[in-house]
Amino acid sequence: MAAVSAAVVVTLSKVGVKNIESSVAFAIQSVLIVGVAWGVVAWQGHLGQVAEIDRRTWLFLVAAGIITCASSLFSFQALKLGQASQTSSFDKISLVFSIVLAAVFLKEKITWQVWLGAALMGGGALLIAFTKAPK
Repeated sequence: MAAVSAAVVVTLSKVGVKNIESSVAFAIQSVLIVGVAWGVVAWQGHLGQVAEIDRRTWLFLVAAGIITCASSLFSFQALKLGQASQTSSFDKISLVFSIVLAAVFLKEKITWQVWLGAALMGGGALLIAFTKAPK
């Protein structure tokens, strides 16, 4: 469901950035994301957990939030400039970086199958991204 949702988001966002600046489109979506996210937390009864979050966790979550914003701004700018089918493939290269970061910083044991799959996905994403669009 996450993959299908992400694909729909790319398609709708591409249409959404057609006549406005990509940063404005991102800001509009962000407001909705914040509202829905806090609505889900409240609906699930987890608002009390916010007061229990330790300083280290806050640091990591805030850093991840800042990087998420940067990632989204870059993605929206790419959608503004290029075709959705090609620009969204750059975002998928994040899988390769995620595996490397998980191995280095989280000390996860990565099998050769995962490395091979990451290489194939990365190669496929690059192939798609750098393919000349038909005119």
